[in-house]
Amino acid sequence: MNLPIAHGRFQRLTHVLMAACLAVMAVAVFINVVLRYGFGSGIAASEELSRLLFVWMVFIGAAAAYPAGEHMAFTSLVGMLQKRPAAFAAMTALIRVLVILACVLVAWGAWQQVVVGMDSRSVVLRYPSALLPLPALLAAVAIGVMALVELVKREPLDLGHTAEVE
Repeated sequence: MNLPIAHGRFQRLTHVLMAACLAVMAVAVFINVVLRYGFGSGIAASEELSRLLFVWMVFIGAAAAYPAGEHMAFTSLVGMLQKRPAAFAAMTALIRVLVILACVLVAWGAWQQVVVGMDSRSVVLRYPSALLPLPALLAAVAIGVMALVELVKREPLDLGHTAEVE
């Protein structure tokens, strides 16, 4: 499969998933507010569902932001190396290795939380508590794989942040 096509499909999928999470959260919270203020009762599951979907939405967004180059970047120092191709390539590789290392650490910690959460359930909806740290694990794996592919392909860093103050 062509990489730009795969990138476009990944972006569309993540945007659809984030929109679905946001839509369900908005409807659940709206209904809960109407029931609480209008009728003096509410749906206890609304808060738990919204919290779960918010966590998933954040980590789906983090994975979607990586290939789009939308994570926070401090490009001033690396940008000065653009006139020295060897130094720029070495710094690019170092940055990608550090991203992969950070992903491994996040994935390892998230995996430990998933294992701990398998034996417990949420209070109201009774879903496995492992569903809360699972998106962190999946996002770390996705970002780590993308960074590894960029490292192997020796793709240059996108320093397109020139208009922003960093």
